[in-house]
Amino acid sequence: MLNKWLFKQVDNSALIAFRIIFGLLITIEAVGAIFTGWIRRTLIEPDFTFNFIGFEFLQPLPGNGMLFYYGLMGLFGIFVMLGFKYRFSIFCYTIMWASVYLMQKSSYNNHYYLLMLLCGIMFFLPAHRYLSIDAWKNPEFRKIAMPQWVWLFIVLQLWIVYTYASVAKLYPDWLDGTLPAMLMRGKADYWLVGEILQQTWVRYVITYFGLIFDLLIIPALLWKRTRMPAFILAIFFHLFNSFIFHIGIFPYLSLAFCLFFFPSEKINKYILRNKKPHYDKGEIIVPSYKKPLIVVLALWFVIQIGLPLRHWFFKDNVLWTEEGHRLSWRMMLRSRSGKTTFKVVEKGTTDTIHVNKARYLTRKQMRSVTSKPDMMWQFAQHLKEDYAEKGKDVQVFVKSKISINGRPYEPFIDPKVDLAAEKWHHFKHHDWILPSKLD
Repeated sequence: MLNKWLFKQVDNSALIAFRIIFGLLITIEAVGAIFTGWIRRTLIEPDFTFNFIGFEFLQPLPGNGMLFYYGLMGLFGIFVMLGFKYRFSIFCYTIMWASVYLMQKSSYNNHYYLLMLLCGIMFFLPAHRYLSIDAWKNPEFRKIAMPQWVWLFIVLQLWIVYTYASVAKLYPDWLDGTLPAMLMRGKADYWLVGEILQQTWVRYVITYFGLIFDLLIIPALLWKRTRMPAFILAIFFHLFNSFIFHIGIFPYLSLAFCLFFFPSEKINKYILRNKKPHYDKGEIIVPSYKKPLIVVLALWFVIQIGLPLRHWFFKDNVLWTEEGHRLSWRMMLRSRSGKTTFKVVEKGTTDTIHVNKARYLTRKQMRSVTSKPDMMWQFAQHLKEDYAEKGKDVQVFVKSKISINGRPYEPFIDPKVDLAAEKWHHFKHHDWILPSKLD
C-alpha cells in the first residue's frame, strides 16, 4: 500500500507547468527588488543589518554589490523557468535567497520563508524532465510522469501552511474584528476602495472569510465538486491580498499551486498543449533509495508540523514576547508598536549617554528595534561593540513600552537589566521581557 501511495507513476504536467511559472515568479522577485529600491533600503543604506541570531557571518556585499547579487539571482530564475542546468540553477538561487533571508530581518516576511522552503523543495523534485532545455539536450532524460510522492509532498506542505495560518487567527483580537479593522485603517486612502474597506461589514467579511478560506481551501480544491468554486474564490482572495497588501509574488505563487489540484488533461489542454498525456496503468517504480527517502520525508514533516508549535513551550503570550513567532505561519496577526530608548553607561562611572537611534539605524530598522525583543538585544550588542572600539566598556539599558493591537502601552523590558551582558537563548524564555497583561 505504501509503495502504491508513494511510487505510483502519475502525469507530471502540474509540476512542469508549475516550474515554468515558479521560475518566472522568482525572476520577478529578484529583479523587482532591484527596481523598487528594496535592496537599497534594506541592504545598502543601513550601516549594519539585523541578522537571524547566529548568522552574523552573512553580511551584504560592499557598495552596490547586492544589486549585482540580485541580478545574478534573476538570471538563475530564468534558467529555472527554462529548465537549463536546472539542479545547479535552483540550488544557486536557493543558497542566495536563504543567505539574504538570514542576513536581515527588518523586512521579515512569512512569504520570504515560504519561498526559501519552496526553492529547497524544488531542488529535489524532477521538475525539469519535460519542456526544458535539459530534456531537449538529452531526450533520454525526458519523462511525462513522476512518482506520486511528489504530488503528496507539495499538497501536504500547502495544507500545513494554510492550516496554521487559519488556526493562528483563533484569538479574540482577530475574531472580534479588531485586528482586521486596524489593517484596513491604513488603507483608507486607497483609490475607489478606501472608504469601502472602512465599513464594519467589510471588516467582518475579511475576518471570517480569511479564517475559513485558510482552513478549507485545500480540502475544497481536493474535492472535485468544490474545486472550481474554490479556485474562483482563491483568485479573488489572492488578488485582493495583492492589491491591498502589496505582498509581492506570493498571491500569484499561491494561485500557481492550484495546478496540482486539477486533472492533467486540463493542464495539457490549456498550458502544455503539445504534451503527450500519461495514461495511468498503475505502474509502480520503487527506487533503490526508498528507505532514505521515506525517512527524509517523515523528518521534514515532523519539523514542519512541530516548528510552528514551539511558542506554546515558551512562557507568556507569543503576541507579547515574539518568542516563537517567526517560522510559524503567523501571518498578519498583530499590530505592534513601541516606545523604546537605549541608555549607555560606562562601567565604573556614572556617565550616561541616551542613544540617538537615528545615528545607527534607518527608519525601517527603528520601527522594528523599538518593538521586537531580539532586535533590541542585537542593537544592545552592537552598541557595546561600537563603544568597545572607542576603548570604552559599557552597559546598555533599555526602557521600552509596547502596544499590541492598539492597547495601551505597557512596560516591556526590565530597565535594570544590562542587555549587552545577556546571552541569547533560541529555545528559552528571556526573563528581561516583563510579563504581559494580555488576556
